Amino acid sequence: MNKELRNAVYGLAIGDALGVPYEFKERGEFECTEMTGFGAHGQPEGTWSDDTSMTIATAKALKDNEGKVVLYDMVNNFLAWSDSEDFNCNGKLFDIGNATSNALDTGLPGTGERSNGNGSLMRILPLAFVDCTDHEIREVSAITHAHKISKEACVIYVHIARRLLAGETIQDIIPTLQYDAPFDRLCKINELEEDKIKSSGYVVDTLEASLWVLAKYDNFKDTVLAAVNLGDDTDTTGAVAGGLAGIVYGLDDAFVQDCMDVLRGKEIIDKCLW
Repeated sequence: MNKELRNAVYGLAIGDALGVPYEFKERGEFECTEMTGFGAHGQPEGTWSDDTSMTIATAKALKDNEGKVVLYDMVNNFLAWSDSEDFNCNGKLFDIGNATSNALDTGLPGTGERSNGNGSLMRILPLAFVDCTDHEIREVSAITHAHKISKEACVIYVHIARRLLAGETIQDIIPTLQYDAPFDRLCKINELEEDKIKSSGYVVDTLEASLWVLAKYDNFKDTVLAAVNLGDDTDTTGAVAGGLAGIVYGLDDAFVQDCMDVLRGKEIIDKCLW
């Protein structure tokens, strides 16, 4: 199994599972310090959500096609996840975004500016591990989120992941992220104070928050806990930040091992990796 892919996907799953109990809670109303259960969705400790489910569904489609992007297979995997027990941590769907649900039900992705939730960003990370083009990244986003902002966020995130895999640091990467609005804060995201960082379901907020915690902290534990403790869309912010933190720090420290011990559905994740 590709160790770096495993680090990334399990980092994502841990961030997701840490955030699940706190989803929709406001910043400052709680403090996540370890893996816990129940809370927002009433799920047992170590349960991951749609973020991980759709990520491993994406990875499985890439695995089955020897690293090639086959949209039909990805769509079928997403439908299998939403309609049955496939790719689900506990055999039952308990969390799905409105835009994703509508796109899978109708076959028509959201294209309006108000359709820029983080439902494609949260699942795009496996594309960093295959030889695909920016156009293909945008097509994978557009299965559910087809507005140009969502698609560009996915391209930026995959590029950052690839650069981290190549050995660059986030501190080196951030100043080079020169983009027009709404991505114009990325090049200075590490200079902002926490009160300037949002963690809503808006895709730009999620991308910014994930890069902010990655730049601010120097280990996996502090990075993912800070991501979750930003509040609101805690599982997705935790997942998107956790995937990058898994690339940077791996899975070897004591906190990660404690999380892995209680993380559910590891056999489901493993069968989707290569």
